[in-house]
Amino acid sequence: MTTIHTFTGTPETVPVNAYVVEGEDGVVAIDGTLTVSGGRGLRGLVEQIGKPLAGVLVTHAHPDHYGGLVELGDVPIYATAGVRDVIRRDDEIKEQILRPMFGDDWPRKRVFPNRAVADGDRLSLAGLDFTVLDLGPGESPHDSVWILGESVFSGDQFYGHMHAYLADGFADEWLTHFPVLRHALPVGATLYPGHGAAAGLEMLDWQERYITTFLDAVCDDDVVAAMSAFLPTEQLKFLMQLSVEPVRSARCAGRSSASSSP
Repeated sequence: MTTIHTFTGTPETVPVNAYVVEGEDGVVAIDGTLTVSGGRGLRGLVEQIGKPLAGVLVTHAHPDHYGGLVELGDVPIYATAGVRDVIRRDDEIKEQILRPMFGDDWPRKRVFPNRAVADGDRLSLAGLDFTVLDLGPGESPHDSVWILGESVFSGDQFYGHMHAYLADGFADEWLTHFPVLRHALPVGATLYPGHGAAAGLEMLDWQERYITTFLDAVCDDDVVAAMSAFLPTEQLKFLMQLSVEPVRSARCAGRSSASSSP
């Protein structure tokens, strides 16, 4: 029986999950948390299990899922070519944003995916067979999920009843992922998200409603109130708040003047 260990990294303001999947002769990590301290905690979990780390799988292109990888040592890091390329392209921008926020807990040196895979590729590590589904732009500029039987490491395709980040501007593309996932994933799949608790496919429906609620409200002044009513929690609420102006500026040009016209 495959054992899946969940590690939730630091800081508390950004509760991000990484996973360590235990095979017979080794382990595989999925994603790497945001910070140095988070990466060290993940490395500690691997050491506690006591089996060699065969490789790391990265789900998507946001830094809270690759920043801590430098603490895992010299191991193969697998991602789709799109995820790899966006991480490399945008890393310096993320440095300018995250260094003032986290100081030395944001790694001075980052490591990136060094093995590229394509949609549908099957990857055998530590006696475990993973398949990658390449989704393209969505929650981040490039998303994927990794499938191990009925266990699906879904990155940020859904947030476990936490507020979501939409500021990259691909919400419409993100909505197209849900029918693809419903068709491609096993009926009894368990989704292991980048934030929050594991759940079944019903969380795809919930996330779809969250996104459409945000898009319906974003051109109104009370968008934050509308989203707080939809999801009355403070967890990752700042990500939703950070998303308002970028999405509003892209989608709502002329709406205010039109709505105020007699």
